[in-house]
Amino acid sequence: MEALIYNQKGEEAGKIKLPEAVFGLPKNDDLVHQVVVSMQSNLRTPVAHTKGRGDVRGGGKKPWQQKGTGRARHGSIRSPLWRGGGVTHGPIKDKNYEKKINKKMKAKALYTILSQKMRDNEILFVDNFSFIKPKTQEAVSAMKSLSKIKEFKNIISKKNNAAYLALGKKDLNTAKSFANLSNIKIDDVKNLNPMDVVNYKYLIIEQPEESVKFIQGKLEKKVLK
Repeated sequence: MEALIYNQKGEEAGKIKLPEAVFGLPKNDDLVHQVVVSMQSNLRTPVAHTKGRGDVRGGGKKPWQQKGTGRARHGSIRSPLWRGGGVTHGPIKDKNYEKKINKKMKAKALYTILSQKMRDNEILFVDNFSFIKPKTQEAVSAMKSLSKIKEFKNIISKKNNAAYLALGKKDLNTAKSFANLSNIKIDDVKNLNPMDVVNYKYLIIEQPEESVKFIQGKLEKKVLK
């Protein structure tokens, strides 16, 4: 399996041979859904918190005697039936939403997403992004150039979650240049994960030769553990 490599001007700069084990897997929606939902759950921070009848202040004395008043019987003014009383089955911040994700599953899910994006022509390999100094205008210019490629014409016009840019190595000028583009997320290739890749329409991989080897090597180590 081969793919074209482009420069930041949108011109062809070579080809890369891709491993079938990473970019040639069949579709597996169930696996991807399970891994992505688990990752989202692990990021969840419980904030909403309610008090039950045992947590609400007061209500120690019985409001009125059990019989003889003509009114319904009650044992506490902090019952969920009363205004100011406890909440029944309300949310609590102590709840643990964490879910375990098997390393093999996470690796296979990432492979599966990359394979599907490859079939849909949503992965773009760029040899290198180079900016003399941080400048948003230069980043926009680079994206406009890449949008001239037939399969990626919407990469600049899509307002939300347009592209995930995976850098081969940390570059402060490149990171700052893309920082003001809200529809593009930029991060190092070592942080590539199923949740981010599936949430963005396009995936741009910089320095593809080294990046692909890193992805393949890192994930193979996880699978072998």
